[in-house]
Amino acid sequence: MTDTRAGTVAGEAELLWRPRPDRVADSHLAAFRSWLAAEKGLAFTDYPELWEWSVTELEAFWGAVAEYFEVVFHSEPTAVLTERVMPGAQWFPGATLNYAEHALRRDSDDLAVVFHREDGLSSQLTYRQLRRRVAAVRAGLVASGVRRGDRVVALVPNSPEALVAFLAAASLGAVWSSCSPDFGARAIADRFTQIEPTVLIAVDGYRYNGRGFDVRPTVEQLRSAIPSLKATVLIDYLGGTLPGTVAWDALLAEHADAELTFEPVPFDHPLWVLYSSGTTGLPKGIVQGHGGIVLEHLKMLALHSDLGPGDKFFWFTTTGWMMWNFLVSGLLVGTTIVLFDGSPAHPDLSVLWHLAEQHRVTYFGTSAPYIQSCLKEGLKPAERYDLTALRVVGSTGAPLTPEGFRWIADAIGEDVQIASVSGGTDLCTAFVAASPDRPVWLGELSCRALGASVHAYDEQGTPVVDQVGELVITEPMPSMPVFFWGDEDGAKLHEAYFGTYPGVWRHGDWIRITPRGSAVIYGRSDSTLNRGGVRMGTSEFYRVVEGLEGVADSLVIDTSGAGRTDGELLCFLVLAEGVALADLEPTLKKELRTNLSPRHVPDRFVAVAEIPRTLNGKKCEVPVKKILAGTPPDQAVSRDALRNPDALTPFLTLATT
Repeated sequence: MTDTRAGTVAGEAELLWRPRPDRVADSHLAAFRSWLAAEKGLAFTDYPELWEWSVTELEAFWGAVAEYFEVVFHSEPTAVLTERVMPGAQWFPGATLNYAEHALRRDSDDLAVVFHREDGLSSQLTYRQLRRRVAAVRAGLVASGVRRGDRVVALVPNSPEALVAFLAAASLGAVWSSCSPDFGARAIADRFTQIEPTVLIAVDGYRYNGRGFDVRPTVEQLRSAIPSLKATVLIDYLGGTLPGTVAWDALLAEHADAELTFEPVPFDHPLWVLYSSGTTGLPKGIVQGHGGIVLEHLKMLALHSDLGPGDKFFWFTTTGWMMWNFLVSGLLVGTTIVLFDGSPAHPDLSVLWHLAEQHRVTYFGTSAPYIQSCLKEGLKPAERYDLTALRVVGSTGAPLTPEGFRWIADAIGEDVQIASVSGGTDLCTAFVAASPDRPVWLGELSCRALGASVHAYDEQGTPVVDQVGELVITEPMPSMPVFFWGDEDGAKLHEAYFGTYPGVWRHGDWIRITPRGSAVIYGRSDSTLNRGGVRMGTSEFYRVVEGLEGVADSLVIDTSGAGRTDGELLCFLVLAEGVALADLEPTLKKELRTNLSPRHVPDRFVAVAEIPRTLNGKKCEVPVKKILAGTPPDQAVSRDALRNPDALTPFLTLATT
């Protein structure tokens, strides 16, 4: 048994989980440390010492990662890093490689992919079968006119077809970009038209929450809106057809005997384009390179997540979120990736835990809001399902509350490591994370990731410990954006990350680094609650409010400094059915006064039907703050970037009264 619930010392966080010594000794991280000692003469007594080396000796660390994982360079690099500068760091100059070659290194009957759709449709692929399908689709893309550097875009769910298409594009040096089929036509076009794709791959429809949705009208709109398209490949996902398209199954059959080859490309050759939320304009196309992603994901998945052959890696995600890109990189370390397409609450919230039991999932990844929903429903998955194969529960997308941590320990198991992690689309990774040799403290992220020089800066730009400050990264990382699409002079990229602290990456979150090296994330720094000079992250507020029975969702806005002289603190609430705001308000005020401070009791509570969220489910704090400050709505937020644009209506009404 692990040493859990070890209690709390006055002034210290509660130790919730400690890894067993045998588990640490058997980890990939321990093997890496042993290799460093044997091959490089480098001995580290503990994780903090290893981390310190990894961020001070960047060249030695990232060179060791490439060597240890036997990264296949077709042309050898002349250096690891030419100069420690941001932006513009040049990693592994002269090197050529290919991401897909690393993902498909195994030509075996080991299981590569497990797929489940919410209606029961399921399939599996071995590494050998996956290689054959990638070879066929690669040949089909070439026949459709795709060449190295061309863009292949996809309107696809989290399915084997999406994975195969991505690897096929990457294998020939084409640039991949995907959207989830539940995105609106305008939101998709805003992303894809920017990059002028050669081929569109799309499903005819998708299933969600027990219903089928036809997306062929959206596909037709995209074909009209993107003049650069030479072909559209249609995947029969719900049984539909579309004139003028190439059928996916026909493409596979036509090129069934194709040979799988890999185009060597420069280290920073574009692998994919991810997108910013696009809430205040066109989404920014964030480009990451083959080499940077290979190294970063090998490090995170093997060393931090302790994944390898024989493991089953699951993360609930769609193809419109960077966690899909992170999930499919499980192939880099030889693990089996588990893909699920559908609603995590259909027919109920237990569906994903059932999936974990069915496939003996080793690492179960999800979002913090899903954990909170399970907590509120009072689920006890370990009592209903056999989750004994589960080693780790990962959580991201929002700060996981201490109550969420405790629910995992109580309802999933004391032996399960809680990997609450934080990072971003910007680097397609987590840079504050977990490690197999680090304890878990209640409400805290266990460590800063290797190679990630993460710090908290105070208002003077000075690093601080045990104080809330701006999350910054002070040294370059290989998976940082190569560039933003269409940002020829780099001005947009510089403004996004380096405008506040020259040469230092400002991420836009509040963070506290503890003396133990763990961390707490407090939400976005541009939506801080500043009451009477006391600053607080919104995550602390949501923890109190959304922990109350009767509150389904919430949004807090501090209008101080937003063009209003009164500087109100406003709390918008989505209430459970049958709950009246007047009945709940006294309890809300009492809990906020007790758990936060009298200054953080809102001036007004307002009941609304929905909280506006981005397509990836994040609360629109900053756009709403701008609207309430009088910014014209079309300048404050792009409705096409929202999952539920009608949810803006009450905020627009309030802004004009």
